Amino acid sequence: MPYTPHPDRYQAMAYRRCGRSGLSLPAISLGLWHNFGDVDPLATCRQIVHTAFDHGITHFDLANNYGPPPGSAEENFGRILRDDFRGYRDELVISSKAGYGMWDGPYGDGGSRKYLVASLDQSLRRMGLDYVDIFYHHRPDTGTPLEETVTALDHLVRQGKALYVGLSNYQPDQTAHAVQLLRQLGTPCLIHQPRYSMLDRWVEDGLLDLLERENVGCIPFSPLAQGLLTDKYLTGIPADSRAAKLPGALPPSQLTPQAREQLRQLDQLARQRGQTLAQMALAWLLKDPRVTSVLIGASRPAQITDSLPALTNIQFDPSELAAIDTILGEQ
Repeated sequence: MPYTPHPDRYQAMAYRRCGRSGLSLPAISLGLWHNFGDVDPLATCRQIVHTAFDHGITHFDLANNYGPPPGSAEENFGRILRDDFRGYRDELVISSKAGYGMWDGPYGDGGSRKYLVASLDQSLRRMGLDYVDIFYHHRPDTGTPLEETVTALDHLVRQGKALYVGLSNYQPDQTAHAVQLLRQLGTPCLIHQPRYSMLDRWVEDGLLDLLERENVGCIPFSPLAQGLLTDKYLTGIPADSRAAKLPGALPPSQLTPQAREQLRQLDQLARQRGQTLAQMALAWLLKDPRVTSVLIGASRPAQITDSLPALTNIQFDPSELAAIDTILGEQ
């Protein structure tokens, strides 16, 4: 049966303007980092995308190397677009990235013009698209002059292969330089995608303030710290969890007895707020107006619907914020 989106899909979702631009993003976006490769059932991927869009999630975030194997997430997403979303492309914001290794030889990763142009061409073919809405440089490349990298991003926008450009995993000084160069070229940096969660706050040391000054959006990835900020690991590592199945995804060394006790205390505080731990962790990020959207991942549709109630309460009183900082040793 053909897919028909829910007619009220835009009623419950909040949308936030991205930096100094005309683009708004849903407060919760869907990242396809894990669970969309060839090792995952396509039927489940399809259900996840349908559930997201039915609830007003219009932004789908990919990268050239997402899988496994690399490229397969874009291929599978492209199949879903072709089969189910032919009439809805203009309602979607689709992003991709390049920066990590994708093919053999000296031109298969980094930040060179050759790599970035070739990578986006490959991504567009995999997804069956004429353009992506946002194209990111996925990580800094100290072996390539930053001027070359940002000129390539500007070139791709002028070619019509990307509408906007962004940065990911750039430190504050690198971000400041790239933002300045892009502005001089006439293609402003729309957004920065850093790793950021209640457990990983490096962006608070200068990056968030920089993005605010420069009118650049912010969309954190790993807002649930690879699943730590859920009820999944409160008592240990479940056999079906990402930490058990994907080597390196979540090192077991992070789940020390002290860490589990911190998670249990956070879970108790979340319950007092009428939220799950995951919902509170998302709300904690969204309380900051400098955060445009948060990128969640999902291995089943219920994880999307379970996240959405975070939007009903993103207010924290000072005692709650102090309690979180005390639990995590931030004071």
